[in-house]
Formats: sequence, C-alpha cells, structure tokens
Amino acid sequence: MTDKNPRVEEVDEKDVEVKDHPKKWAAGIPGVYHSMKPAIEHMGLERSRKTLLALNQKDGFDCMSCAWPDPDHRKTFEFCENGAKAVTWEATPVVIGSEFWAEHSVSELRGQTEYWLGMQGRLTEPVYKPAGEDHYRPVSWDEAFTIIADKLKGLDSPDKAAFYTSGRTSNEAAFLYQLFVRAYGTNNLPDCSNMCHESSGWAMGQTIGIGKASITYADFAKADLIIVMGQNPGTNHPRMLTALEEAKEAGAQIVAINPLPEAGLMRYKNPQKVKGIIGRGTELADQFVQIRIGGDMALLQAVSKRVLDAEAKNPGTVLDHDFLQKHCQGLEELKEHLATLDENVVLQATGLRSEEIDELAGRYLKADKVIITWAMGLTQQKKAVATIKEIINLLLLRGNIGKPGAGASPIRGHSNVQGDRTMGVWEQMPPAFLDALGEEFSFEPPREHGVDSVETIRRMRDGGIKVFVAVGGNLVAAISDTNAAEAAMENTEMTVQVSTKLNRSHTVTGKEALILPTLGRTEIDLQESGEQFVSVEDTVCAIHASYGKVDPVAPQLLSEVAIISRLAAKVVGDRIRADWAGYERNYDLIRDHISHVVVGFDDYNTRIRQRDGFLLPHGPRDSRTFNTPTGKAMITVNELEYLERPDKTLILQSMRSHDQFNTTIYGHNDRYRGIKKGRHVVFVSPEDLAELGLSDGQYVDVHGIYADGVERVLRNFRLVSYPTARGCAAAYYPEANVLVPLESVAEGSHTPVSKGVLVRLEPAAELAAEPSAAG
Repeated sequence: MTDKNPRVEEVDEKDVEVKDHPKKWAAGIPGVYHSMKPAIEHMGLERSRKTLLALNQKDGFDCMSCAWPDPDHRKTFEFCENGAKAVTWEATPVVIGSEFWAEHSVSELRGQTEYWLGMQGRLTEPVYKPAGEDHYRPVSWDEAFTIIADKLKGLDSPDKAAFYTSGRTSNEAAFLYQLFVRAYGTNNLPDCSNMCHESSGWAMGQTIGIGKASITYADFAKADLIIVMGQNPGTNHPRMLTALEEAKEAGAQIVAINPLPEAGLMRYKNPQKVKGIIGRGTELADQFVQIRIGGDMALLQAVSKRVLDAEAKNPGTVLDHDFLQKHCQGLEELKEHLATLDENVVLQATGLRSEEIDELAGRYLKADKVIITWAMGLTQQKKAVATIKEIINLLLLRGNIGKPGAGASPIRGHSNVQGDRTMGVWEQMPPAFLDALGEEFSFEPPREHGVDSVETIRRMRDGGIKVFVAVGGNLVAAISDTNAAEAAMENTEMTVQVSTKLNRSHTVTGKEALILPTLGRTEIDLQESGEQFVSVEDTVCAIHASYGKVDPVAPQLLSEVAIISRLAAKVVGDRIRADWAGYERNYDLIRDHISHVVVGFDDYNTRIRQRDGFLLPHGPRDSRTFNTPTGKAMITVNELEYLERPDKTLILQSMRSHDQFNTTIYGHNDRYRGIKKGRHVVFVSPEDLAELGLSDGQYVDVHGIYADGVERVLRNFRLVSYPTARGCAAAYYPEANVLVPLESVAEGSHTPVSKGVLVRLEPAAELAAEPSAAG
C-alpha cells in the first residue's frame, strides 16, 4: 500500500549522530534494504515492481541517477541503491495540489530545506508568480507560454536571456532546446557540464581530440590495472562496483587514489551473488593512495617520471615506441620537463611517501593494459585541466589508448549529461555543427560564443541577463558562491523552471517566475502519433532508447519535448524551417533531423530501435586516430602547481552524502561514513584536530579564506574525527558551495573549484548544541 502523504522526516542538526565510521565495505543486504524500503513505502508494491524491474533494461527506461553504461547481458535487478532512490523520488504518486500555492508563500518555501521541498510531491500544473507578489498561482499552459514568449520577444537582445539544461534531459529534448535557443538568436546555453566534467572535455579535446571516454564497458574486464582517481563509486555510481568486481575476478589490480577512504573501493558485497550476501564479498583496492587534496597532478608527474627513468635504464623495453612514433607528439619535451621534477615538492604536494609512489609506478609498469578513471575529485581543482592532461601523458607513454582493456575514462555522474553536449547544448559549439544546423533548418545560427554557468551568474548580477530559463536542474543550489548566486538570480526580471519536483531554484526567483511541470523518465509519454520513447548517451558513448513504464501522475503533464516545442512555436514560429507541432506529435521527426546534423547519428531512427542501441564513433578508441591540429595525440608539458596550506588552515573539498543525488536530498544519513540525522558536519583527521586544538564533536564555524574581502562562513558545523588525508577536510555539497567564490574557477574550463577551498576552523560563535560523544 502506498503512503499518499509520506512522512517528511526533518531533523534537528543538533541531534546529528556519528558512529561506526568509516564502513569497510559497500552494498550487501543493507543495500537491498535501503533500495526497496523507500520504494515500497512511497510507491507501493505494484508501482515499485513496474519501475524497478524496467530500470536499465533494454526495453525499459534509463536510470536518471548516473551515466554508468549498461552491460550487454542485463540482470533482472539491473539497478543500485541510489538508482532505486532516484526512481522512487520521481515516480512517487504523491502530488502537489492547487491549494498548496495559496497556503505557502515563496518566502515561506525559501525557508524550507531542499529535502522538505522535494518531499512535497510531484508538480502537476503550471504556476506563475507575478512581479510584486509572493505567491505562485496556477495558470493554463497557454497562459504560461504566452507570458514567457512575451518577455523573451520584448528583450532588446536575445543575449539578455540564458537557457540552462540539466543532464536528465533526453537527446531529443536537448536537440530541440538548442535549436529553439539558436533560432531565438543566442548561444547562451549553460549546462551542468560546466560544473562537473568541463575540465575533462577541455583536457581530452586538446590532447586526443575528443572529450569522451576512450573505452567501452567491456574494457574493464580486460584491463590489467584500473586506477580510480577522485571518485566514490559506492555512492555516486554504485553499478561501477560490479564492473570493478568483474575486472578483479578476471585478474586486474585496482588502485584507489582519494583523500578519503571510500567503502565501495575497499570491499564490495555484490547483493546479486551468494558471496555478497553471506560471504565477505570481493576485496577491490590492492592499493589505497591517500592523497592530499590537489596533489594529483604532482603524483601523475612523479609516476610518469619513474616510467621515463625505467626506460632510460632499459632502453627500448618500457615505452611503447611504435605507438609513440606513429601516433604521438611531444615526448622529448616531456622528458626534458620531468627531468627536473623535484621529489621533495612532489611529496609536499601529495602528502605521500616515495615508497607509495614507487609502488603505484611499479604496478603501472607491470601492466600491459591500463584504465585510468576519474570524476569530480579531479575536475573541480584549480589545475584540473592540466591534471587530466597528465593522465593522458601517462597513458600515452605505454600505448594505453586505442587498445582493448586500456584507456581514459571520465565517469559522468548525471544521466545524459554527455548526450546533451553531443546534441549541441554548449555555449561554444564548433562551426561545423552550426553549419550543419543552419543548413538543416534554413537559418543562420549565431556564431558568437555564449555564456557558461559561472558567467551566467555574473551577468545576472551585473544586469546583463534579464531572463533565465532552465530545463531541469537546480542551478541556484548547484553553483558556487551561494549567496552571490541567489542575489544574482533575484536580480533578473523573469525565471522559468521546467521541473518534476520543487527545489531551491523555485524559491529564489526573478521578479516574475514560472514553474512548468513535466513528465518524468519513468512515465509513459503518449502523443498524437502514439507512445513515444527518448534516447540517451552514457559515459562510454553508447546510445540507447528509454521507454516510460508507468502512467503519469497527472493527465495534464507535458513532456519536455512538448514544452520546448510549444514555447518555440510561440517565440520563434516560422522564422526557421521547423515543424514545432510535428515534433511534439512524433519524436521520430526530431531524430531524423539529428541524423542530418550530428556526426555519428546516421539512420538514427533505425539504429536506436536495435535492442542494444549503438556505439558512437571514437577515433582514439576505434582506430588510434586523433582529431587534433597535428593529427596526433599531444603529450603536453604542464607546470606543476599545488595549493599551499598556511599555518592553522585546512584544504576543504565538498562531496555528496550517500543519501543524495546532486542537489536532491533523499534523507539525512550517510551510511558509509557513519553519519545519521544530519548534514552539517565537517570531516577532519584526528591529528589535525589535535594540532588545531579542536575536538571531535565540537561545533565550529568554517571560514573560507580568500583575498576578496568577502566573508564566507558555514556556521555551527559539527566536527567529525575521520581518517582524511592530513591537512584536509571535507563537507557536504551543496551546503559547502557558500565557501567557493564565483571567481574561483579551474584554469581553462571555468569549472568552480570545489576541491581546494582554504578554510579556517573556529569554535562556533553560537554553539548549536553541547558536543555529543562520537560512538
């Protein structure tokens, strides 16, 4: 039986519990329990069955919680704990009624937590907040589109509007959205990639000619060595643990490089295997390299230097000379640069011992096929682009790109964030794409680059962007410098959010604001020509279909495609050769256009209906061809730089709790780190606590240290003694975003630097509670 009004289990941060931390393994029976209990409680048995058994299946829908690829042979339960939570969150039958908007002002909603907002249920009708008023009120779809269209058409320049997108958007909706925006006249297409893997795209694009993973799912089981850097698969993409287990069983070694020990990388108890239920499971990491935040670049250079030194001692036996000569450029410059690498600087930057680096280098030298995989622990550093270039350098030295079982593997954490970019959702799409788009739809797309997410906030702040439209996402909560971002959003004339559930961005608005409710990925999308499906791209460039399986929670909901089509018809109309009404009726028409515009999508409508979908072409992976100016992979020279820590300070990183997905908070527990009933905690090593004269359980104010004179503080956060790397600290995202200045971005990619925040801890000015003892 479904609970139509599920309990909103808010917590008092004074009652946070800390015990049994950190866990030494992930998943097992607890993973099953925490998957199924909320699903059955909030969706009911039948809706849970329909959704979860279709999740990640070939005739089902793609999980919205990460971009992890699907194996060829699917299990009956092809989902993880957080995937089940994401489905439960979206497919809940609990809905927000019309009376809600009269009962709750925007000001009141702004005082609620992200968790409370989401727990109110699904959005089911368009609502509008007029200028000068503090309540949303229901409006018709036509009225909503007319209000938005009138505002957009009334701007003195299309560049006064920005159009944001989250990674949940399908290929079809993303393509239509960027077409609408460019037909309107701007390239202002910021998206969530700007805040996560933008650094990967920049680094890989400049070195191997494509910013996507150079491996397939099958390569994990063929690898001799897998190096996992700056990521926590057990929480952020748990199905990766199965691939790592398969690799380990096939003989691979695994190295985990991270400032914190993560349970999922230590030992995995696969709940679909007997040994994962009653046995010990599988030990994953053969080596845990507990690196200092921001030290990854120094570590990679040190390993590459050891590889080059080994070649110098035994010429012709270590490097892949044939590969380097045929396919690479820049080896001699790298040799010269690394010859002067100072080991003492490396040790200072990494916090490691030389023996640990020697061990890692030894594993790399012994392995014929190596995968290096990473996530936002690397991409959100100041030197993120240079660090990822060093990953490519290390792989190229021994020919570990373009052969089975080897390659570079950035792991996207949001379903179809990669597909959105492929479809043209980027403020800097190349001329070839714009040429093809213009030819297909008989118009001249704008050529001047648009704004990314950080620049969008800056221009809102300065009055240069008046209207903000978002398809999915929660930019106010996701972006850095929370206070500045909220003030900037409030400085706009209108904000429009296409969403399934309430979030913080609905409460921090422009003078006018609209919320447009949309179908979820779990729901059947019935249009005039029949039931529709959409498609997505996963993190290894595989394209497959996604079919909704349950009835929509409300009959008046529109799909994202329908919303974009109707808005485009109102704003753009027949200024380009586009059949907006036809696209809503039949998504095949959109895919036909995609096949003419986007490279690799030939005969899209036929190939997407293949049971296994299809794989996009990838020059480095498929044929060792590199789309760079020289036609070769570029070995690069990068000047080593790391964040120095002044006395009495720590380097802080933000991270997810186990009970969340991006800014969506499912609950208040972080099971693998031993945190219950709260999120306002900061993790610090016991040695650093002693050195700073602080104690476990004490409440502190966390002060960001920057030269701009702006005070950025997290107040009344509980200290948790935790085995972090020395000199480092960690706090949860998005709460810690307030500490990251808008101007603090990665060099080249413009990604907010959330991994490398200098902080000072001071006893709380106003104690939130008496310090409670850690269990």
